[in-house]
Amino acid sequence: MEKNVVVEKSLDFAVRIVKLNKYLCDDKKEFVLSKQLLRSGTSVGANIAESQNAQSNNDFVSKMAISRKELSETMYWLELLYRTDYIEKKAFDSLYSDADELYKIISSIIKTSENKNATKR
Repeated sequence: MEKNVVVEKSLDFAVRIVKLNKYLCDDKKEFVLSKQLLRSGTSVGANIAESQNAQSNNDFVSKMAISRKELSETMYWLELLYRTDYIEKKAFDSLYSDADELYKIISSIIKTSENKNATKR
C-alpha cells in the first residue's frame, strides 16, 4: 500500500507539536500560548485524516482548506512563541519550515482538486 505523503507529514508535524507543547508546559511553565499551538497544530492532521473519507470532492476541498487555515494559525503561534523567547531560533526555523512545506503541499492539493471540480462542470 502506497503511503500518503500529506497524511504522513501532517502526523509527523503533530507529533513535533505535542512534544513542543510538553516542553513549553514542563520546562517553560507556559500554558496559554502552548495550548493554542497544540490545538491548531494537531488539528491540521486531524482534518487531513477526515478528508480521506470525504463524501465528495467539495467536502474533500473543504477539509483540506480547514487544514490550511489551521496551519496558518499554527505558524502564527510559532512566530509568537519565538518572538517572546519561549522557543529558540533553531527549533522555530525547523518547525516553521515543516509548516511552510505542509502549507505548500496542501495548497497544491486544493488547487488540483478545485481544477478537477471546474473541469467536471
